[in-house]
Amino acid sequence: MAESSAASQFVVEASRELDAPPDVAWRSWTDAAILQRWWGPNGFECPTAEMDVRVGGSSLVSMSAPDWGFPEMFSSWEYTLVERPRRLEFMFRFSDANGDPLGEDARPPGVPAEVAHTVTFDPLEGDRTLMRVHEAGYESEEPLEMSRQGLEQSLDKLTPLFAGGRALL
Repeated sequence: MAESSAASQFVVEASRELDAPPDVAWRSWTDAAILQRWWGPNGFECPTAEMDVRVGGSSLVSMSAPDWGFPEMFSSWEYTLVERPRRLEFMFRFSDANGDPLGEDARPPGVPAEVAHTVTFDPLEGDRTLMRVHEAGYESEEPLEMSRQGLEQSLDKLTPLFAGGRALL
């Protein structure tokens, strides 16, 4: 198998239909108050969401599960493309509380230094949005599956926040 074909297999893709137009759904990834309501898998919360959504900007986001003794884990999102309200592209990196990238020994096992993320918001009939998330850069199945499960659970938490065409805060 060619190297590019093998690499293309290690991607995570998920989508959800949101009961909101793209300009409202966009806020799920750009508005700290909304992001904190859904970011992280089941049992996790998002105590930190410092958003600087612009090309070259960097957001600092965290998740933790205090009931399970899981400490706050930070990530930085460096934006490479911002096309409001249609497309976001950013590089995800596990980081410390200052946004500095973690070394291999401090990251979860098998997780690469960077994972490219693309989030798109396509309009649907009835002021709805098809939101798609694409993650690329994984090098093996285990971290990919961990991310897929976390993303699916997170998006399941996000979907009900959009009812009647607005974000429920």
